Amino acid sequence: MLFPTTLVGSYPQPEWLIDRKKLAGRFPPRVRATELWRVPAQYLGEAQNDATVLAIRAQEKAGLDIVTDGEIRRESYSNRFATALEGVDIDNPGSALDRSGHPNPVPRIVGKIRRKHAVEVDDLRFLKRYTTRLTKITLPGPFTMSQQAQNDFYPSPAEAAMDYAAAVNEEIRDLFAAGADVVQIDEPYMQARPQPAREYGLKALNRALEGIEGTTAVHICFGYAAVIHERPSGYSFLPEFAQSPVKQVSIETAQSNLDTAVLKTLPGKKIMVGCIDLNDMTVESPGKVAERLRRALKYVKPEDVIVAPDCGMKYLPREVADAKMRAMVEGARILRAEYSGKETR
Repeated sequence: MLFPTTLVGSYPQPEWLIDRKKLAGRFPPRVRATELWRVPAQYLGEAQNDATVLAIRAQEKAGLDIVTDGEIRRESYSNRFATALEGVDIDNPGSALDRSGHPNPVPRIVGKIRRKHAVEVDDLRFLKRYTTRLTKITLPGPFTMSQQAQNDFYPSPAEAAMDYAAAVNEEIRDLFAAGADVVQIDEPYMQARPQPAREYGLKALNRALEGIEGTTAVHICFGYAAVIHERPSGYSFLPEFAQSPVKQVSIETAQSNLDTAVLKTLPGKKIMVGCIDLNDMTVESPGKVAERLRRALKYVKPEDVIVAPDCGMKYLPREVADAKMRAMVEGARILRAEYSGKETR
């Protein structure tokens, strides 16, 4: 199918599950933030399951082709995996500057980073139990996790990133073995800190993908629209992914009005084109979505375009997220009819 549709990862968690005002009033948590959940611990797992089913059904109802679990069980995109690893002290956290330049509590590295057990595999199995559509699961990238930690063990941050990469590689292997159709690695800090990303971040990402044969994606962005409001018109780190075996590259073009000519530097990659502005509560028309996608189609073949929001939808009101997903699907349908000569759905 031309122009398949998907989320970058997250879908809004219900107000009855998580305190959305508290969630939006702070920087994304890097350590555990159990105080955000409204449901008592003994009922939380069941409540998260129920909310995940709602997220799956919302995506299916909107018409998405590739479905995620909505990251409903996570307090942030990265902290659930990062705090499950051996070698980090989460009870006595450290501090690191967020991409906004503000200090944030983070895991403190006190020993060798290792994956103790699978973290997201059960989430994937749950997702597959409730949908027959293609599935995608997301993981934080090794470079980003190394930037979201206080290193009190390794001689250099590069060495920490490589051990994070080994842990991510193990998780990816298990996710594909459990039936994932796409595994996406989130690496927003490659955009935020391009120099160390060039020095060792790309090497760490490639180590995370070593020996992986399934369909992989990397998401690089300018930060959540709810937290980072101003956008540059170009990426400080993007052409470098041409040197990676990753198969899909997820970018945002809507809020930033990205100069899509940069996509010429990524031949052979499928591009997940962010075409939904998450900073604007106005729902795009399908025509506006198609217009944004056409900007990328000047430089990317139609068969290499995947349709998605700019970033995770976590901070949107649910009714806005649902309407934007429907607009995204209809926008993709417009282009599908243009390029195939007939409607295919």
